[in-house]
Amino acid sequence: MKQLKIEASTPLCQLQDAGRFGVRHLGVTQGGALDWVAMHWANWLLGNTLSAPVVEVALGGFSMVAEQDCVLALAGADLDAQVDDKPLMPWRSFALGKGQRLTLKQPKVGVRAYLAAPGGFVGQNVLGSCATVVREELGGIDGQGTALAKGQILAFGGTAANLREVPEALRPGHEQQPVLDLVMGAQIGDFSGSSLFEAFNREWTLDSRADRMGIRLLGPQLVYQGAPMISEGIPLGAVQVPPDGQPIVLLNDRQTIGGYPRLGALTPLALARLAQCMPGAVVRFRAVVQDEAWREQQVYLQRWR
Repeated sequence: MKQLKIEASTPLCQLQDAGRFGVRHLGVTQGGALDWVAMHWANWLLGNTLSAPVVEVALGGFSMVAEQDCVLALAGADLDAQVDDKPLMPWRSFALGKGQRLTLKQPKVGVRAYLAAPGGFVGQNVLGSCATVVREELGGIDGQGTALAKGQILAFGGTAANLREVPEALRPGHEQQPVLDLVMGAQIGDFSGSSLFEAFNREWTLDSRADRMGIRLLGPQLVYQGAPMISEGIPLGAVQVPPDGQPIVLLNDRQTIGGYPRLGALTPLALARLAQCMPGAVVRFRAVVQDEAWREQQVYLQRWR
């Protein structure tokens, strides 16, 4: 078993995998990597199963030292990663010698980087996953839902593959202003006509009020004209509209039920793109139907086969 010692961390640096499934009827949320695409690429670089546990680093502030020679992989945001003060670009696997330090400083492009190790990092499975959910005190290294902290040890026991990179043509673009595909939901017809026009033809700005539960968007006020709702299950990516008319995109650590009306839900690919947007970024919505979103997803999944 090889080990990495954490020298610096923040509450936004967490152990994540694909998340928990089959437990929402118990009121337990999903958790898991916000940018599942980057997580998959990080694991692909090492020949891991695509959902193997990784370290999700949001906004930087993370460093660690190798206690043995090893090979790791980095994908997702460019957080000005360095190995012993030498630049390391994402979307590649790399060797880290005993005593060498990996540092992820601050965002240059994107928000979240994903660090993978051969075979995946060792975590405490709770309800079938080691995904960290701080609010529910689940997962992580100790199973108590704590973020990674200075002095902790990250362990892994897999065998490294040859060094390789994600082909540049397959890397998601984090620089462009994103257009987010939204599958329309059951309450879509209960919003005013002008609200629907505004929703899909105006820009939305990401508010600073954002975390792993959800991201508030600022823009035109959307008006719901339907009857009061009874709370119902909330899917990943749901775009709910509270009384102030400013939508909230619900993410992996969301509550399991809610009573606000919804425009619909973002597609998985749109969610991965949104996870790399800084507060203040501008996005737009594009309405799609479920079959279209499913076909796009299947085409994308072929990249890892």
